[in-house]
Amino acid sequence: MKPAAESGRRIAYGNGPEQYAELYRPAGASRGVVVVIHGGFWKAQYDASLGRPLAESLADRGWTAWNLEYRRVGNGGGAPETFDDIAAGIDALDDVEDLDLTTVIALGHSAGGHLATWAASRGRFERWQPERVSVTGAISQAGVLDLRTAHRDGLGGGAVEAFLGRPPGPADDRYDPIRQIPLDVPVWCVHGRADDTVPISQSREYVAAARAAGAEAGLVEFDGDHYVVIEPGADLWARQLELLDQMA
Repeated sequence: MKPAAESGRRIAYGNGPEQYAELYRPAGASRGVVVVIHGGFWKAQYDASLGRPLAESLADRGWTAWNLEYRRVGNGGGAPETFDDIAAGIDALDDVEDLDLTTVIALGHSAGGHLATWAASRGRFERWQPERVSVTGAISQAGVLDLRTAHRDGLGGGAVEAFLGRPPGPADDRYDPIRQIPLDVPVWCVHGRADDTVPISQSREYVAAARAAGAEAGLVEFDGDHYVVIEPGADLWARQLELLDQMA
């Protein structure tokens, strides 16, 4: 397997220290762009280093990867700032030289799964218009896809309330993936049955609601925990690469 042609070049999309992405290019022709969005319940102590192994693996397998950092709770993030960064970070792909943006898939873990799925709906809202780069599909890896249920269940020790600055309500529907159903692009959820950090019900209920609304959505369940889904050497990662190929 040829090494990546470019590995981790940092590109700023804003003036803040957290507003950057790392670009990974394959050695040959690119299958498309994957925006990698790390998790960590939107908290500042978790950063883009979590996404680097996946970005490197994607480039090795023919994808252009965009490992996106963003402001989080504790360093200027929360709602709406984190969403502003995700939108601006994806749109900044339009400024990168020699990128084919026909296929742009958002891939995110945990809170990153929430943001990846949300990114596919951002063009509906005036705050994030005009949408310069459209997301053509999303893969949610053990994602938080229903903020109200996540808050009710106390996920992340009150992480949803800390992120929104209040308990989620109707005013926060624009931030909540399950309340943006149906999307116009496919969404795949990949989730472990033994996940005790984000329960698999988050993905099951999202996919059921999306399908009932006529949207394209699927769920890959596996026997594992919250973190197996982001291990590049695992069989499950190979399955996710297959999903990406299907969405290209």
